[in-house]
Amino acid sequence: MAKVELVMPKMGESIMEATILKWVKNVGDTVEQDETILEIATDKVDSEIPSPVDGVITEILFEEDTVVEIGKTIAIISTDGEEPASSPSVKEESTQKEVEPAKEKEEVPYVPETQPTTSQSESSDRFYSPLVKNIAKTEGIPLSTLDTIEGTGANGRVTKRDILGFIESGGAKSTPKKSSSSVSSTSSSSAPTKSSTTSTVSSGGHEIVEMDRMRKLIADHMVMSKHTSPHVTSFVEADVTNIVNWRNKVKGEFQKKHGEKITFTPIFIEAVAKAINDFPMVNVSVDDKKIIVKKNINVGMAAALPSGNLIVPVIKNADQLNLIGLTKQVNDLAGRARANKLKPEEIQDGTFTLTNVGTFGNVMGTPIINQPQVAILAVGAIRKKPAVLETEHGDVIAIRHMMFLSLSYDHRVVDGFLGGSYLRKVADYLESFDDTQTI
Repeated sequence: MAKVELVMPKMGESIMEATILKWVKNVGDTVEQDETILEIATDKVDSEIPSPVDGVITEILFEEDTVVEIGKTIAIISTDGEEPASSPSVKEESTQKEVEPAKEKEEVPYVPETQPTTSQSESSDRFYSPLVKNIAKTEGIPLSTLDTIEGTGANGRVTKRDILGFIESGGAKSTPKKSSSSVSSTSSSSAPTKSSTTSTVSSGGHEIVEMDRMRKLIADHMVMSKHTSPHVTSFVEADVTNIVNWRNKVKGEFQKKHGEKITFTPIFIEAVAKAINDFPMVNVSVDDKKIIVKKNINVGMAAALPSGNLIVPVIKNADQLNLIGLTKQVNDLAGRARANKLKPEEIQDGTFTLTNVGTFGNVMGTPIINQPQVAILAVGAIRKKPAVLETEHGDVIAIRHMMFLSLSYDHRVVDGFLGGSYLRKVADYLESFDDTQTI
């Protein structure tokens, strides 16, 4: 009997574990190559894990909501086509309990008894994934309404994007019911935070809100980063008037010619990549007492999700792209981040991170390093301010577009001279931006 081990895949350089959200297939189920077997989540992204082969699932080694280390075997697939006579799966008992009283619902994958879906008391000929069902349950969407949503998946299947779009358009009118059980099988980026947490109002009038799964993972990652790296933050102020004037001048023509809106982000990333070429020792990671210098310049850009959480898609080899190429990459990744359609490889292998705190109207910030990187740059809001300009006729005061930049860096390997010099170089590239360039 040929057996294939399904292992927990590596989802990013700094990610060492993942949480099993939902087993889409059970022991004894036949699977085809590339067919989804389970859904997992990390602090960065939720993903569906496909089968590497055609076969039959003979063992499931971890229950739902279990945190599993990367590289561990999570299931066994038999490739001879024979269903197992008996299964040592940890889910055998609970699976039988599900099947025996409800054989008419064989199309519904395994659902824990503590988290019944919205449609458990109803019937439908249409297939819905466990993730879609749990989102529907959380948002109070009945099966009759779910049946009216147009699906964009295979064979008209309703995807997570479809139901989220339905919710955002105001289609979900009923109030979701709160449950004391965890709703961790729903992505935290799929719904507002309060609908995926348990809250209690004390007698003193205080509301106690339990962190959702994504927030817990982010919290752990941030604490780990501060514990690992001694953070230092340096600041500079840059005159970005040339950039603002150039963008205002070309943005209409740029969109007509290239079909893309040009924002400030690709211009910032261009300056970041150029400065890394000048100071490559900020593009490193630390392995015990060794410094690993990265040859590729992969710039991550922090993007806000509808839930309020952040994700960091990565622009690979950013120094090899021109402004048009960077614009297309930025717009594509940001759009798919908001739609929860990023692929795991698109949030991996970042070597430096850019975050725009100016989006929230903040003038500066002290960002926390995205491990295992050693530096992260924050750009603040662009504001009109009076500034002193040196001219051939003497100093004058003029209204300029000014912006603060702040660089947090790992003081184990980046000292003040390197960190400050790099930050100043980024500002120099922004201030010397050629506002006569064509598109």
